[in-house]
Amino acid sequence: MNIALSTSVMQRGKSGVGQYVLALTRALLAHAGEVNFHLLVLEEDIPLFDFVRDRMKIIPVSETWRPAVKNILWHQLVLPRWLARNQIDVLHVPSYRRMLGKAPCRLVSTIHDLAPFHVRGKYDLARMLYGRIVVKHLARQQDQILTVSSSTARDVQRFFGIPLEQQKVILNGIDHRRFQPGDRATASQQAKERWNLTQPFFLYVSRVEHPAKNHVRLIEAFTWFKRLTNSPWQLVLAGSDWHGAEHIHAAAKASPFADDIRFLGFVEDDALPNLYRAASCMVYPSLFEGFGLPPVEAMACGTPVISSISGSLDEVVANAAQIVNPEDAIDIAEAMRFIASSPERRENLVRAGLENAKRFDWSKNAAQVMHAYGGRLSPTWGDCPGAGLQHLRTPCLTSP
Repeated sequence: MNIALSTSVMQRGKSGVGQYVLALTRALLAHAGEVNFHLLVLEEDIPLFDFVRDRMKIIPVSETWRPAVKNILWHQLVLPRWLARNQIDVLHVPSYRRMLGKAPCRLVSTIHDLAPFHVRGKYDLARMLYGRIVVKHLARQQDQILTVSSSTARDVQRFFGIPLEQQKVILNGIDHRRFQPGDRATASQQAKERWNLTQPFFLYVSRVEHPAKNHVRLIEAFTWFKRLTNSPWQLVLAGSDWHGAEHIHAAAKASPFADDIRFLGFVEDDALPNLYRAASCMVYPSLFEGFGLPPVEAMACGTPVISSISGSLDEVVANAAQIVNPEDAIDIAEAMRFIASSPERRENLVRAGLENAKRFDWSKNAAQVMHAYGGRLSPTWGDCPGAGLQHLRTPCLTSP
């Protein structure tokens, strides 16, 4: 069987979807001897897949196709021809933003969340309309929809009309070889040397995005916490600037405790586990998540977690986190005060978190993804726009 995985939505690995693609690919390596994997990768992202070596085939895609609109056109008009020429049996698109309307093979797509239906202003108007209208049509053309949580599956049924029994819920996983308890003294020393973090700190790992990730309200809560406690604890925000980041930076500068609010930017994979271990507490006040990996990663590293339960976070963090109302800054501040002042509560959360994290294992979940790739393959291919054009170039896929 020939399986292709489109990776162009991974945003250079700096987003949740990007981490999903990398983790899934690592887990699928165990099945590389059973089928032929073809990874469709934008040229500048190829180094991110060095770990596949000769076990999967990397198909370079020209950087010309990286911009969002061009990338959508590439998926709809160019990719189907490559799939036909290379006799691909299954195409997996790991994000609803690039689902195909028609292809010569079985279509499998992952839907992580339907945030455009929940968070006002999460994206610009064009992307909101695309997520609400176009995606609804495309989702109904897929042979198999994968959802990463029961919450997202219910949303897909509610907003797209695709019954739960026609979806397959496969939880995200984490790499437990990377995310596990470690030497906190070593982790703290690394945090001190690299980022000059010398005080206890709350850590939020998320792209710096407004309003969906709720940074502004978190900064407000941290300001209340500092006023209430006069504590030396700091707030550390790890993640790349994204849509609306200027509002978050402005809120931090306006806080009377701005010196205790640190922006680290994107933290690469190798440094992330020790950053979790160095943190005194992970705080995750997101307004909506289709899954939410960082709280689970933090739990697996032995770090206590404060979290909202919006979207799928309820089922993800279960009873292993200090729960807050993400729309109430005072509630978040009180949770921060309680955790900072109660070593016993922190230890209880550490134990509960380590147990909860065991549920999320890619080695098991990848087998379910492989099962989803099976099923009746499409026997024929109808007409595709541009199917008769023969101007494709290799080895680099300006067109694949």
